[in-house]
Order: sequence, then C-alpha cells, then structure tokens
Amino acid sequence: MVNLKTLEEIKKIGKSGKILSEVLKKICEEAKIGANLKYLDELAYKLTKSAGAEPAFFGYKPGGAKHPYKASICASLNDVIVHGFPDDYKLKDGDLLKIDFGVKYQDFFSDSAITLKIGKVSEKTSLLVQATKEALNEGIKVARPGNHLGDIGFAINSVAKKYGFKVVKGLTGHGIGSELHEDPVIYNYGQIGQGIKLISGMVLAIEPMLAIGTDKIIQKSDESWATADGSLSAHFEHTIAITDKNPIILTN
Repeated sequence: MVNLKTLEEIKKIGKSGKILSEVLKKICEEAKIGANLKYLDELAYKLTKSAGAEPAFFGYKPGGAKHPYKASICASLNDVIVHGFPDDYKLKDGDLLKIDFGVKYQDFFSDSAITLKIGKVSEKTSLLVQATKEALNEGIKVARPGNHLGDIGFAINSVAKKYGFKVVKGLTGHGIGSELHEDPVIYNYGQIGQGIKLISGMVLAIEPMLAIGTDKIIQKSDESWATADGSLSAHFEHTIAITDKNPIILTN
C-alpha cells in the first residue's frame, strides 16, 4: 500500500534531505586517493549527529540481509553495486566509489546515492557514471501525476540501452518517508503505461544502477551486492516528491 504524504510531511522529508545533501557533499570532498573508507563513515556519523539527525542505515536490516547494518554509509567499490561496508580500505587511483546514505530527522527519512571517480579512470568508466546520472535525471522527469511506475523504469532503461550498458536486475528503488523503505517497489526497467499510476503526494527514492557487463548480481560474504561478472557498476539516487506540477528533488 502506497502512503501518500501531506505537504507538511513532504516539507519534513525535505528537511531530512537537506541534512543528507549537506553531509554527503562533505563526504565527497574527503573521498580522494588515500582516504580511508572507515574515516568517511565516521565523518558521516559525526556530521549527521551534529545536525540533530540520525544515520538511517545504522542498525537497519534490509531485505536479504542476515544481520543489521553496522555503519552510517554504504561504500561500494568497483564491481560492488550496493551495501558495501566501509572498512579500512584506502581509496586508490582508478577506483569507482558508490556512496549510499540515508538520514532520519524528526521521524522522517531521506535517501540518496552518488558515484565518485577516484583519480584517473578510463573513458568507458566515465561514460558509465555519466549514463547512470542521466538515467536518474530522465527517471525523475517522468515522475508526474498520470504517468506510471513503468514510465520511470522505461526512461531509465532507455538511457542504459543508449549507452550500451545494462540495468542491474534484482535491485530497486522504493517509496520512502515515515519508513526508510516503503511501497512501491520501483524497477529500473518497465513499459510505458504499466504499473501503478503516479499520484501527487507520493515520495519515491529513484535509484538507477547500471553495469558495464551483465545485469546479473551476486551477494558477497559481507552481504554486499556485486555484478556477477565482476564488471564495474554505478549508482545514483534521489528522494523526490511527486506534486501537481514538477517533481521536487528533496535530496538535491
């Protein structure tokens, strides 16, 4: 069941999203060659708490996981798509780092992700990042009343096809607001006019995940998800609100 949000609730989610975007920006500034992933996680925790908010992922048990998550950010490297754990690894030239981050503020949640190129990467890697970011933008553009969830997936998958990349299967976007994960499930592929109709008041976390090689995934021993063939992956995400007019990005 999709829980529609009032204007007041959307404003509260927006306050959560503002904290998230400010913290994420500072994390990105520190994510460079030689930076320790654990340090980035500790920084996220410290900055979030100092803003009067809570890291939404810490202690959360996502679907498919055996244990609650014990960090504030997901730091996923190279072939790892999501749920990578921030350990003592130091970033190297050529790494592709995906940071996924959620914030809880005054009982409302926001969620966002970004892919960072560390040092010098290949032209194809840069194209993958560009395509995934473009896919997110195109998915957001069609998130309007009267359209359908399938329109979002179709827009995302169309961008992936244009660049020759694959939409990762088995990992999705989701509703968000009072809980970190709510209905509906948002697939990154679909057909125009299919799926539930979009209505003003929906708040969605749209998050395309693209890979260079395969659309198949495997779960690693640390419960992160990676491409089955070891190829590079990228991930971008925003929390958005559907309104009577244009969609509003709450984690911009």
